[in-house]
This record gives sequence, C-alpha cells and structure tokens, in this order.
Amino acid sequence: MAGTFSQMYIQVVFAVKHRQALIQSLWEERLYRYTTGIIRNKDQKLLAINGIPDHIHILISMKPICCLSDLVREVKKSTNEFINENGFTKSKFNWQGGFGAFSYSHSHLDNVIRYIMNQKEHHRKQTFKEEYITFLKKFEIPHEEQHLFDWLY
Repeated sequence: MAGTFSQMYIQVVFAVKHRQALIQSLWEERLYRYTTGIIRNKDQKLLAINGIPDHIHILISMKPICCLSDLVREVKKSTNEFINENGFTKSKFNWQGGFGAFSYSHSHLDNVIRYIMNQKEHHRKQTFKEEYITFLKKFEIPHEEQHLFDWLY
C-alpha cells in the first residue's frame, strides 16, 4: 500500500510590529484560541501556543502538503483583522514582517512544549532579542543583526 508518512514539528516565532508590547493578558487567550482555529482549519495540528506582550511562539505538527509561509501569512493576516475588529488595542495592530521557524524531532516535543508554555517566566531572565539570537545560533542559521526584527528600545 502506497502512502505518504511524515512527522514534522515546527516552532514558529513572530513579533508585534516594532516589538511593541500590545498583546494584553485580558485578551491573549482569545487570540490563542482564534489562532488555534486558523491552524486547525488549514488541517494542521497546533501543539502549543504562548507568548508575552511583544511576541508569540507556536508549535505545529505539520502535514507535508502545507506550505509554512502560507500558513504563517494566513495566521498573521487573520489575527491582525481579529485584533483590530475587536478593538483590543488603541492603535492599529500589526505583526512584524517575517518569522522564525525551527524544526524539532518527536523526542524533543515535551521540552519544546514546556519551553513555550513557560514563556512569561522565561522572559523574566532573557529578552526576546536574546532569545531569538540564541535560536538562530543554536540552529546554525546565518543572520545579520540589522536584518532581524525592528527592535525598539
């Protein structure tokens, strides 16, 4: 019997435009549920989602038919609209262009899920910029700092 068998786990990280701390605890769960729905509607499985006011992490179990860039584009576009239509922020909300994507084996899932679910605690010790650069170095992704997110200080 012929078939396609796969196991792909991708952690996606993206930031609020200009890294503004706009995601508020009052509505972040609604944002996460809405995001989960988008990913499910695209026939993918969300394993974990969490973040802090300036960025979020999503862990997805992906099917090979899915194009990651298209999925992230849809998540960002739809959640922009969701946040703006619900008036969650005083000014217009936008995600920053681009995203980070990091792949994991099945044996690492528990650790990655725990890491994502502990974002608020983790970021008491490390900034998003430090975290993101650590990911790029750990995964040996060539980069130049000036081409990363627009950092506001």
